Amino acid sequence: MNTDKDSRISNISKIKSFRKKSPSPSELVAGILKGDISALARAITVIESSSAKHSDQSQEIIKNSLPHSGHSIRIGITGVPGVGKSTFIEAFGSTLTQLGKKVAVLAVDPSSTISKGSILGDKTRMQELVRDSNAFIRPSPAGSSLGGVARKTRESIVLCEAAGYDIILIETVGVGQSETAVHGMTDFFLLLKLAGAGDELQGIKRGIMEMADLIVINKADGKNVEQAKLAKVEFSRALHLYPPKHNGWTPKVRSCSATENTGIGEIWDVIKNFVKKTKLNGYFNSNRKEQNKYWLLQTIDDQLKQEFYQNEKITPLLKKMTSEVVEGKLSPFSAAEKLIRLSKEQ
Repeated sequence: MNTDKDSRISNISKIKSFRKKSPSPSELVAGILKGDISALARAITVIESSSAKHSDQSQEIIKNSLPHSGHSIRIGITGVPGVGKSTFIEAFGSTLTQLGKKVAVLAVDPSSTISKGSILGDKTRMQELVRDSNAFIRPSPAGSSLGGVARKTRESIVLCEAAGYDIILIETVGVGQSETAVHGMTDFFLLLKLAGAGDELQGIKRGIMEMADLIVINKADGKNVEQAKLAKVEFSRALHLYPPKHNGWTPKVRSCSATENTGIGEIWDVIKNFVKKTKLNGYFNSNRKEQNKYWLLQTIDDQLKQEFYQNEKITPLLKKMTSEVVEGKLSPFSAAEKLIRLSKEQ
């Protein structure tokens, strides 16, 4: 007779449980170390927050996760919009999880509102991978600050590694400075290209070619198979124009079809060979140390910039001085010097 009442009480209890206070940093870290995806997602939300109250919590989470990180392969993946990054990452990620790997997909996309890049839609595009219990997909927050988004991505890497993810795939929209940021936080850099898209020569000219450890010609299926073969030859020739890499690795060119799931396994073989070679010659570990150094200096830069622009004494003067500089009434150098000097005053 009391079934409805009991049901209502049960629902109210569930709602109260759902609305209970947010878990503490120590509780989140404990969950992360157990591989709890919910705890991992909540912790990343905390470090992504710009709220002052989350700053100390974020530092505590990172500090306690750091000793458990560093045991993954960090792979940067880039390519222009339309090259098929989402489809490729889903096929590649699924191949890895089938091999027993735990895969995390992160994104660096500070310009999504302008470029209309697809990264923020990855969780809906990768419908198979998002349901995989061995995969974790985290779209990046849209924003205008590359440094800020990149810093949060670096911190997310630490948390994902602490949660036991073997492979971290870091995706960039591929239309700006984000490639350099991703290259600075990964072990292996993969560049996706299209055959017959008229960008072979453009790709050869672009500096991004120098960063690539592997160029993958995607969508090598149907009528594109022959064009993909020609593109492989062109890019292979182009790579010989660049000086040898310091890591002793010779960049490779491969082709694949993410939709037909062909050539994906071969790409993983290339990455495994890269990791094996660079660990033997010491580059893998030395690169990680350089990454830590870069992260330190970059974080200092970001923090100083943030403090400068949030300084209450600077805000009103910045607009005024900017107008004077634009109108030629004030030198940009002297204006910058005055503002920086003012920001240092107690």
